[in-house]
Amino acid sequence: MHTHIGLWIDHRRAVIVFPSKLSEETTTILSQAERHQRRAEGALPTEAFEAQRVQADDVQDRKFEHQLQGFYDEVIAVVHGAASLFVFGPGEAKGELVKRLAHEKPTTRSVNVETADKMTDRQIAAKVREHFQSDTPVIVLR
Repeated sequence: MHTHIGLWIDHRRAVIVFPSKLSEETTTILSQAERHQRRAEGALPTEAFEAQRVQADDVQDRKFEHQLQGFYDEVIAVVHGAASLFVFGPGEAKGELVKRLAHEKPTTRSVNVETADKMTDRQIAAKVREHFQSDTPVIVLR
């Protein structure tokens, strides 16, 4: 079991970093969730009865949410049991994952969340190393 874990996440992928004194181990989990394509604003249907051939937006949204939940389950299975978790990334995925962690029986003692831009794997690993070397405030899950 790793005591400290860093996690960069968006809706497409999660990069999980397990830092140690000598180096770090990195795991990447890819999401199968795909947002549906919408027609451009003001565009007219190109075929007769096109609406009957395309899934409704709410059906596509539910499918996307279901795929995301499976993705979050995979990520939670990997970070389960960490003493401290550093979650960062662009967008809403980090908040959704932390909320999901809080609703389950949390085994992670502390979680720190930060907004970060798109990063390479090396930049992610460097940020995780830097985070765990400094004393930063954390959120304690109960």
